[in-house]
Amino acid sequence: MRKTGFILASLAGLLMAGAAYAQTAIKIGVLNDRSGIYADISGEGSVVAAQMAADDFGKDKGIAVEIVSADHQNKPDVGSNIARQWYDTEGVDVIADVPTSSVALAVNDITKEKNKIFLVSGAASSDLTGKACSPNTVHWTYDTWALANGTGSAMVAAGGDTWFFLTADYAFGHALERDTAAVVEAAGGKVLDTVRHPFPGQDFSSFLLQAQGSGAKVIGLANAGGDTINAIKQASEFGITQGGQSLAGLLMFVNDVHALGLDVAQGLVLTESFYWDLNDQTRAWSAKFEDKTGKKPSMIQAGVYAAVLHYLKAVEAAGGKDPAAVMAKMKEMPTDDPLFGKGVVRADGRKVHEMYLFRVKKPDQSKGEWDLYETVATIPADKAFRPLTDGGCPLVK
Repeated sequence: MRKTGFILASLAGLLMAGAAYAQTAIKIGVLNDRSGIYADISGEGSVVAAQMAADDFGKDKGIAVEIVSADHQNKPDVGSNIARQWYDTEGVDVIADVPTSSVALAVNDITKEKNKIFLVSGAASSDLTGKACSPNTVHWTYDTWALANGTGSAMVAAGGDTWFFLTADYAFGHALERDTAAVVEAAGGKVLDTVRHPFPGQDFSSFLLQAQGSGAKVIGLANAGGDTINAIKQASEFGITQGGQSLAGLLMFVNDVHALGLDVAQGLVLTESFYWDLNDQTRAWSAKFEDKTGKKPSMIQAGVYAAVLHYLKAVEAAGGKDPAAVMAKMKEMPTDDPLFGKGVVRADGRKVHEMYLFRVKKPDQSKGEWDLYETVATIPADKAFRPLTDGGCPLVK
């Protein structure tokens, strides 16, 4: 009898230990554009990046990770409905990525309401860590303030002191135009005019003719993805740069440059937070990503990886997935990953790291299909993003 009791007690102990070990279950929803103009820079590649983060975090830490995904179609109502369904009925703990700032701002509110966690990599609006900041949101990869500070400052310093903005007519475009105009004017430049195009757009010819006729030294493209690619192609057809005006791609990705080709894109100056060829660590990770997807990663996809990895480390450190405890750990623990290096998550939810000013290579400078950038400058982390006290975030005391 004594032996049977011992065996039963041992079995019970093992079962309890197994349950305690196995099982913080985390469900991460990657919500993005899987069929439209941002699918190449986000899309399935972001899902792959999230899974790579879960795999690299490891399966021996008592945290089981499931990745699900959906297409928000760049529509705030679609994105909102998916977010609510995920949170209310499908057990999603975290939503990641979400390009298209209008969608991200809606998901930001829903995430706060439902007390979940939002890891923004794709959206750009600096309002996510400004007037719309949330205790449940981390904004990882880049934002409109950082883009404006990098590209806008560089163009004005190079003599581009008069600007015309070609702007996508939704939250992201408006924020990027606003933040870049502020940088231009603070540096002594002048905004001559602005035109706003439908999102997404197809024919930019009338807008580009207005920009050409303005005489502005710089035409600032406050759009992204397929809109930027099409605008640059059409600007080339009109001979705009040959006529002496410069194009500023205020949000461009390595995938965009690859799609354009160096003959068209050469000489463009742009700001990014990640490039596959920065160092040995970025090259090694990007090679793994390319094996899985057939292409190099965008900075959005790299940001999904890094944000998910830091989140999982915070879950481990917090001993569970309580959102307040995990967010506290995410802000308390320094960030450290192979793609963005060391950094911090500030009180306003802004992830801070270095940014880079790149120039697109000429065709004769490139040594391979994805050898597209040369580094013009590294922007230190403490200069790359809007100062904590300037954003108007109510979380900042």
